[in-house]
Amino acid sequence: MVSLASLSVVLIILGCAAYQYFRGTFVRAFATIIIAVCASVAAFGFFEVLANVFISRGADSRFLSLVPWAQMLCFALIFIVVFGTLQTGVMFLTRWPVDLGFLPERIGRVVCGIFLGLLLSGFLLTAIGMAPLSNKYPYQRFDGKRHKVLLNADGFATGLFSIVSRGSFSGKRSFATIHPDYLDQLYLNRQISGTSILTGKSPAISVPSKQAVWPAPESINEKVNQLVSELNRQGKLKDELTGKSISMPGPVSSDYQPTIVRVGIKRSALSTKDKINGGAFILPQLRLICKQQGYGEDPLAGAGINIYPIGHLKEADQIQVSTEIKIDSKNDFKDNAREKWIDFVFCVPRDYVPVLVEFKQNSIVEIRPSAIVTADQAPPPALFIQSPKDNNDSK
Repeated sequence: MVSLASLSVVLIILGCAAYQYFRGTFVRAFATIIIAVCASVAAFGFFEVLANVFISRGADSRFLSLVPWAQMLCFALIFIVVFGTLQTGVMFLTRWPVDLGFLPERIGRVVCGIFLGLLLSGFLLTAIGMAPLSNKYPYQRFDGKRHKVLLNADGFATGLFSIVSRGSFSGKRSFATIHPDYLDQLYLNRQISGTSILTGKSPAISVPSKQAVWPAPESINEKVNQLVSELNRQGKLKDELTGKSISMPGPVSSDYQPTIVRVGIKRSALSTKDKINGGAFILPQLRLICKQQGYGEDPLAGAGINIYPIGHLKEADQIQVSTEIKIDSKNDFKDNAREKWIDFVFCVPRDYVPVLVEFKQNSIVEIRPSAIVTADQAPPPALFIQSPKDNNDSK
């Protein structure tokens, strides 16, 4: 659906340019761009907070069907309210038009209209990407290769806020660290229809306060290299049980350290309601956020990178790749355990260190520096075997 999304970008840009040329002024057109940027900053900065309020209350109510749409609706709501409020103020302050001359006015209006259209189309495509739709809508971003819409409109919109978030507006949480390559996160998160894009409980995962990250044993290096080679060649990993493939971002850097990260899926995140079930997920819905070594005291400032798992340990020296993983509340939680621990395998660039683990669209947990240990300090492996029955039941 790249053509349809690209057509939408063209139509929005042409519409904005035409409107500004025939009905606007250069001053108002320029002010509208500033307003759109301010509205996007507010939307990107607060949509998750507002969405989590609805998710936590809607998961056990009659509004359950709206919960998967919460992030998109909150993003759109904040953007529209802020944009409309500021635009009304500007219209009031510019009741008396300022004419800069024939050419400056005509050229300036069109240029501002084109830029405004690029911004608005990018925000629209980003919002649609948050929705629980098929991976083909608004366009197929991954099918073994990464695709972009015309003019990379949504990449421009999210990238603009990432730049802003790393500066003086970042506060304690930089969007460029919390959500690096945000569009990749969104589209990889909804590759399989029927698998929830978020969870009713947040956070749905945890990591140990000690012994959470350590170098993978050398016994699995050959398998890791094989999987990396396959990923770099095809852009996909194949499920060993079903034979189906799943798209993953690549290529993986050649200078990496196979790393084990222990992640616990919380019992409270499991649900019989598929729309919010944290017990069924695909590998790309789990991601490790890493930052360059020596990043400073604040792990949430600056910018990070996404690292996606290539599998999990099914034996101490064996990796299993599963298209979809399903956790069973009866069989996988022994002795009233609160978490089901799984050791996932990541390929971490050697000059980077893990700082966060993210799960689906609304769960983020921090990795303490003290929880990153050496190979000789590694705990016994937390093994998980995905059975063919569980895999089929999850469809």
